[in-house]
Amino acid sequence: MKHRIAYSLVALSIVGLFMAMTAQAPIGGRTEPLPSRNFRVEIDGVVQASFSEVSGLGCQTEVIEYREGGDSGSVRYLPGLTRCGPVILKSGLTNSKELWNWYKSVMDGNVQRKSASIVVMDNSKVEQARYNLFECWPTMYATSPLDASSSGVLVEELDLAVERIERA
Repeated sequence: MKHRIAYSLVALSIVGLFMAMTAQAPIGGRTEPLPSRNFRVEIDGVVQASFSEVSGLGCQTEVIEYREGGDSGSVRYLPGLTRCGPVILKSGLTNSKELWNWYKSVMDGNVQRKSASIVVMDNSKVEQARYNLFECWPTMYATSPLDASSSGVLVEELDLAVERIERA
């Protein structure tokens, strides 16, 4: 009899614990992270079928140390310059010369600044996040190594200088 009461009390304690945990759960459910594989790149005036990789999508602000006067000599931290990118785009090489021509215009002294967007989608291909890139222009163009023993795809890479990135 004592064992039954003890087991009942333990069971009730466990049920009470689960009820308390459930009551503290966030309302509306959990937000799932987006997959990194579903994205598209939009660049003004450039029609590119697809990109296989985007990296460097970020900004960083310098920290300036400022020493206050007085005996304490405490240090304050102030924001300095913010730099974005470079944003690196990679794509399988096709017969399209649009990316090369954009970079070639820079080599020829004619910088063509463009706006671009990196659009992140969920598994249903519905847009969930958008990063707008402002005043972009290519600083480097390269291809992956040519290798007669490889069966991989030749990849072209374009590095973009970016003045500002905003998440829309």
